[in-house]
Amino acid sequence: MSVWLPSAPCTPGACVEPTGSVTAAPRAVLRLTGVTLLVLTGIVLIPIGGRIPAGLVGRWCRAIVRAAGVRIRLTGAAAPTGGLLLVANHVSWLDIPLLAAVRPARMLAKTEIRQWPVAGALAARAGVLFIERDRLRALPDTVARIAHTLRQGAAVVAFPEGSTWCGRAQGHFHRAVFQAALDAGVPVQPVRLRYRLAGGAASTAPAFVGEDTLLASLWRVASARGLVAEVEVRPVIPPGTHPDRRSLARAAEPAAHGPARTHAALVTPGAALGDRSPSAA
Repeated sequence: MSVWLPSAPCTPGACVEPTGSVTAAPRAVLRLTGVTLLVLTGIVLIPIGGRIPAGLVGRWCRAIVRAAGVRIRLTGAAAPTGGLLLVANHVSWLDIPLLAAVRPARMLAKTEIRQWPVAGALAARAGVLFIERDRLRALPDTVARIAHTLRQGAAVVAFPEGSTWCGRAQGHFHRAVFQAALDAGVPVQPVRLRYRLAGGAASTAPAFVGEDTLLASLWRVASARGLVAEVEVRPVIPPGTHPDRRSLARAAEPAAHGPARTHAALVTPGAALGDRSPSAA
Protein backbone atom coordinates (compact mmCIF):
# COMPACT_ATOMS: atom_id res chain seq x y z
CA MET A 1 0.00 0.00 0.00
CA SER A 2 1.30 3.47 -0.87
CA VAL A 3 2.38 5.80 1.91
CA TRP A 4 -0.25 8.18 0.53
CA LEU A 5 -3.04 5.61 1.04
CA PRO A 6 -3.40 4.83 4.75
CA SER A 7 -6.84 3.85 6.04
CA ALA A 8 -8.72 4.47 9.27
CA PRO A 9 -10.95 1.92 11.04
CA CYS A 10 -13.63 4.53 11.73
CA THR A 11 -17.08 3.93 10.21
CA PRO A 12 -20.32 5.93 10.38
CA GLY A 13 -22.21 3.15 12.15
CA ALA A 14 -19.58 2.60 14.84
CA CYS A 15 -18.26 6.11 15.40
CA VAL A 16 -20.66 8.81 14.26
CA GLU A 17 -23.57 9.90 16.41
CA PRO A 18 -26.87 10.77 14.68
CA THR A 19 -28.00 14.39 14.72
CA GLY A 20 -31.16 16.37 14.30
CA SER A 21 -34.78 15.24 14.14
CA VAL A 22 -37.85 15.73 11.99
CA THR A 23 -38.15 19.26 13.35
CA ALA A 24 -34.52 19.93 12.28
CA ALA A 25 -35.23 19.26 8.60
CA PRO A 26 -36.38 22.79 7.67
CA ARG A 27 -33.31 24.27 9.33
CA ALA A 28 -31.05 21.82 7.50
CA VAL A 29 -32.65 22.65 4.15
CA LEU A 30 -32.11 26.37 4.73
CA ARG A 31 -28.48 25.81 5.69
CA LEU A 32 -27.77 23.60 2.69
CA THR A 33 -29.42 26.18 0.46
CA GLY A 34 -27.04 28.79 1.84
CA VAL A 35 -24.05 26.50 1.26
CA THR A 36 -25.20 25.83 -2.31
CA LEU A 37 -25.60 29.54 -3.05
CA LEU A 38 -22.10 30.25 -1.76
CA VAL A 39 -20.62 27.45 -3.87
CA LEU A 40 -22.43 28.78 -6.94
CA THR A 41 -21.14 32.26 -6.16
CA GLY A 42 -17.62 30.86 -6.06
CA ILE A 43 -18.13 29.30 -9.47
CA VAL A 44 -19.37 32.58 -10.93
CA LEU A 45 -16.41 34.48 -9.48
CA ILE A 46 -13.75 32.13 -10.82
CA PRO A 47 -11.50 34.40 -12.90
CA ILE A 48 -11.07 33.22 -16.46
CA GLY A 49 -7.58 31.79 -16.81
CA GLY A 50 -6.54 32.95 -13.38
CA ARG A 51 -6.43 31.85 -9.77
CA ILE A 52 -8.80 32.86 -7.00
CA PRO A 53 -7.04 35.38 -4.69
CA ALA A 54 -5.97 33.69 -1.45
CA GLY A 55 -7.69 36.20 0.82
CA LEU A 56 -10.97 35.77 -1.02
CA VAL A 57 -10.69 31.99 -0.73
CA GLY A 58 -10.32 32.28 3.05
CA ARG A 59 -13.38 34.50 3.47
CA TRP A 60 -15.41 32.33 1.13
CA CYS A 61 -14.47 29.14 3.00
CA ARG A 62 -15.36 30.62 6.39
CA ALA A 63 -18.71 31.72 5.00
CA ILE A 64 -19.42 28.16 3.83
CA VAL A 65 -18.68 26.75 7.29
CA ARG A 66 -20.95 29.27 8.96
CA ALA A 67 -23.71 28.74 6.39
CA ALA A 68 -23.64 25.04 7.33
CA GLY A 69 -24.50 26.07 10.90
CA VAL A 70 -21.02 25.59 12.40
CA ARG A 71 -19.49 28.29 14.60
CA ILE A 72 -15.71 28.73 14.38
CA ARG A 73 -13.54 29.22 17.47
CA LEU A 74 -9.97 30.11 16.46
CA THR A 75 -7.33 30.19 19.20
CA GLY A 76 -3.60 29.93 19.63
CA ALA A 77 -0.50 31.26 17.94
CA ALA A 78 -0.51 33.35 14.79
CA ALA A 79 0.75 31.75 11.60
CA PRO A 80 3.99 33.38 10.42
CA THR A 81 4.49 34.82 6.96
CA GLY A 82 6.69 33.14 4.38
CA GLY A 83 6.98 29.47 3.54
CA LEU A 84 5.13 27.32 6.07
CA LEU A 85 3.90 23.74 6.31
CA LEU A 86 0.58 23.59 8.20
CA VAL A 87 -0.28 20.10 9.45
CA ALA A 88 -3.47 19.03 11.21
CA ASN A 89 -5.46 16.03 12.35
CA HIS A 90 -8.17 15.05 9.86
CA VAL A 91 -11.84 14.54 10.76
CA SER A 92 -14.10 16.05 8.14
CA TRP A 93 -14.45 17.83 4.81
CA LEU A 94 -14.99 20.85 7.06
CA ASP A 95 -11.30 20.73 8.01
CA ILE A 96 -10.31 22.16 4.64
CA PRO A 97 -12.27 25.43 4.76
CA LEU A 98 -11.48 25.76 8.47
CA LEU A 99 -7.75 25.83 7.87
CA ALA A 100 -8.28 28.70 5.45
CA ALA A 101 -9.14 30.70 8.59
CA VAL A 102 -5.61 30.15 9.89
CA ARG A 103 -3.74 31.39 6.83
CA PRO A 104 -4.36 31.40 3.07
CA ALA A 105 -2.56 28.30 1.85
CA ARG A 106 -2.31 25.74 -0.92
CA MET A 107 -3.90 22.41 -0.10
CA LEU A 108 -2.64 18.91 -0.84
CA ALA A 109 -5.37 16.75 -2.38
CA LYS A 110 -5.66 13.44 -4.18
CA THR A 111 -5.66 13.78 -7.94
CA GLU A 112 -9.14 12.23 -8.24
CA ILE A 113 -10.63 15.47 -6.92
CA ARG A 114 -9.58 17.21 -10.14
CA GLN A 115 -12.24 15.12 -11.90
CA TRP A 116 -15.07 16.02 -9.49
CA PRO A 117 -17.77 18.20 -11.03
CA VAL A 118 -17.64 21.79 -9.81
CA ALA A 119 -15.31 21.03 -6.86
CA GLY A 120 -12.50 19.93 -9.19
CA ALA A 121 -12.48 23.22 -11.09
CA LEU A 122 -12.71 25.25 -7.88
CA ALA A 123 -9.85 23.28 -6.30
CA ALA A 124 -7.60 23.75 -9.33
CA ARG A 125 -8.26 27.50 -9.47
CA ALA A 126 -7.61 27.78 -5.74
CA GLY A 127 -4.09 26.43 -6.25
CA VAL A 128 -4.55 22.91 -4.86
CA LEU A 129 -1.49 20.68 -5.24
CA PHE A 130 -2.76 17.38 -6.62
CA ILE A 131 -0.88 14.16 -5.83
CA GLU A 132 -1.15 10.66 -7.29
CA ARG A 133 -1.52 8.61 -4.15
CA ASP A 134 -1.46 5.19 -5.83
CA ARG A 135 1.93 5.77 -7.50
CA LEU A 136 4.80 5.33 -5.05
CA ARG A 137 7.28 6.25 -7.79
CA ALA A 138 5.67 9.69 -7.99
CA LEU A 139 6.49 10.41 -4.33
CA PRO A 140 9.89 12.11 -4.90
CA ASP A 141 8.42 14.43 -7.54
CA THR A 142 5.49 15.25 -5.25
CA VAL A 143 7.80 16.10 -2.36
CA ALA A 144 9.91 18.24 -4.71
CA ARG A 145 6.81 20.17 -5.90
CA ILE A 146 5.73 20.82 -2.32
CA ALA A 147 9.24 21.98 -1.38
CA HIS A 148 9.33 24.30 -4.40
CA THR A 149 6.02 25.83 -3.37
CA LEU A 150 7.30 26.33 0.19
CA ARG A 151 10.51 27.98 -1.05
CA GLN A 152 8.40 30.49 -2.97
CA GLY A 153 7.01 31.71 0.35
CA ALA A 154 3.62 29.99 0.23
CA ALA A 155 1.91 28.06 3.00
CA VAL A 156 0.94 24.45 2.27
CA VAL A 157 -1.72 22.54 4.22
CA ALA A 158 -1.36 18.78 4.71
CA PHE A 159 -3.17 16.12 6.73
CA PRO A 160 -0.36 13.66 7.51
CA GLU A 161 -2.76 11.01 8.86
CA GLY A 162 -3.70 10.53 5.19
CA SER A 163 -7.28 9.59 6.02
CA THR A 164 -10.16 10.98 8.04
CA TRP A 165 -10.76 9.74 11.59
CA CYS A 166 -13.85 10.21 13.75
CA GLY A 167 -12.22 12.75 16.10
CA ARG A 168 -12.25 10.53 19.17
CA ALA A 169 -9.70 8.27 17.51
CA GLN A 170 -6.62 9.46 15.65
CA GLY A 171 -4.01 8.12 13.26
CA HIS A 172 -0.24 8.46 13.20
CA PHE A 173 1.40 11.16 11.13
CA HIS A 174 3.10 9.80 8.02
CA ARG A 175 6.50 11.24 7.32
CA ALA A 176 6.70 11.95 3.59
CA VAL A 177 5.31 15.48 3.59
CA PHE A 178 7.71 16.56 6.34
CA GLN A 179 10.64 15.93 4.00
CA ALA A 180 9.40 18.84 1.89
CA ALA A 181 9.62 21.17 4.90
CA LEU A 182 13.16 19.94 5.62
CA ASP A 183 14.23 20.38 1.99
CA ALA A 184 12.76 23.88 1.83
CA GLY A 185 14.07 24.93 5.24
CA VAL A 186 10.69 26.22 6.43
CA PRO A 187 8.87 25.94 9.78
CA VAL A 188 6.08 23.49 10.52
CA GLN A 189 2.97 24.62 12.38
CA PRO A 190 0.62 21.99 13.85
CA VAL A 191 -3.09 22.75 14.09
CA ARG A 192 -5.52 20.85 16.28
CA LEU A 193 -9.09 20.51 15.01
CA ARG A 194 -11.93 19.51 17.32
CA TYR A 195 -15.70 19.52 16.96
CA ARG A 196 -17.93 20.12 19.96
CA LEU A 197 -21.50 20.93 20.82
CA ALA A 198 -22.36 24.32 22.28
CA GLY A 199 -22.31 22.81 25.78
CA GLY A 200 -18.73 21.62 25.37
CA ALA A 201 -19.25 17.90 24.72
CA ALA A 202 -17.17 16.39 21.91
CA SER A 203 -19.14 15.57 18.76
CA THR A 204 -18.40 13.11 15.96
CA ALA A 205 -21.29 14.41 13.82
CA PRO A 206 -18.98 16.22 11.35
CA ALA A 207 -16.81 13.12 10.79
CA PHE A 208 -16.59 11.96 7.16
CA VAL A 209 -15.35 8.38 7.48
CA GLY A 210 -15.60 4.87 6.05
CA GLU A 211 -18.41 4.34 3.56
CA ASP A 212 -20.01 7.67 4.47
CA THR A 213 -21.24 9.76 1.53
CA LEU A 214 -20.67 13.47 1.18
CA LEU A 215 -24.43 14.08 0.97
CA ALA A 216 -25.06 12.15 4.21
CA SER A 217 -22.27 14.05 5.95
CA LEU A 218 -23.57 17.40 4.70
CA TRP A 219 -27.07 16.62 5.97
CA ARG A 220 -25.77 15.46 9.36
CA VAL A 221 -23.81 18.70 9.84
CA ALA A 222 -26.63 20.95 8.62
CA SER A 223 -29.22 19.27 10.83
CA ALA A 224 -27.09 19.42 13.98
CA ARG A 225 -27.73 22.09 16.58
CA GLY A 226 -24.92 24.05 18.21
CA LEU A 227 -21.88 22.60 16.44
CA VAL A 228 -18.65 24.42 17.20
CA ALA A 229 -15.40 23.90 15.30
CA GLU A 230 -12.36 24.56 17.48
CA VAL A 231 -9.24 25.47 15.53
CA GLU A 232 -6.25 25.57 17.88
CA VAL A 233 -3.06 26.82 16.23
CA ARG A 234 -0.06 25.40 18.05
CA PRO A 235 3.44 26.94 18.31
CA VAL A 236 5.69 26.78 15.27
CA ILE A 237 8.40 24.12 15.02
CA PRO A 238 11.36 26.14 13.66
CA PRO A 239 13.49 24.80 10.79
CA GLY A 240 16.71 23.10 11.82
CA THR A 241 15.40 21.81 15.16
CA HIS A 242 14.90 18.25 13.92
CA PRO A 243 17.45 16.32 11.84
CA ASP A 244 15.08 14.14 9.82
CA ARG A 245 11.46 13.73 8.79
CA ARG A 246 10.80 10.98 11.32
CA SER A 247 11.66 13.14 14.32
CA LEU A 248 9.87 16.13 12.78
CA ALA A 249 6.68 14.11 12.32
CA ARG A 250 6.96 12.81 15.88
CA ALA A 251 7.25 16.36 17.18
CA ALA A 252 4.24 17.63 15.19
CA GLU A 253 1.88 14.72 15.90
CA PRO A 254 1.26 15.22 19.64
CA ALA A 255 0.86 18.96 19.12
CA ALA A 256 -1.98 18.36 16.65
CA HIS A 257 -3.53 15.46 18.53
CA GLY A 258 -3.46 16.55 22.14
CA PRO A 259 -3.97 13.81 24.77
CA ALA A 260 -3.87 10.30 23.34
CA ARG A 261 -7.18 8.52 22.88
CA THR A 262 -8.04 4.88 22.28
CA HIS A 263 -10.19 3.56 19.54
CA ALA A 264 -10.87 0.06 20.85
CA ALA A 265 -14.23 0.86 22.38
CA LEU A 266 -15.48 2.78 19.39
CA VAL A 267 -15.23 0.34 16.48
CA THR A 268 -16.50 -3.16 16.02
CA PRO A 269 -13.98 -5.96 15.35
CA GLY A 270 -13.29 -6.36 11.65
CA ALA A 271 -14.90 -3.05 10.72
CA ALA A 272 -14.39 -2.17 7.08
CA LEU A 273 -11.52 0.15 6.34
CA GLY A 274 -12.22 3.19 4.24
CA ASP A 275 -10.64 6.45 3.22
CA ARG A 276 -13.12 9.26 2.80
CA SER A 277 -10.46 11.93 2.94
CA PRO A 278 -10.79 14.58 0.26
CA SER A 279 -7.16 15.38 0.91
CA ALA A 280 -4.01 13.38 1.23
CA ALA A 281 -0.61 13.13 2.92
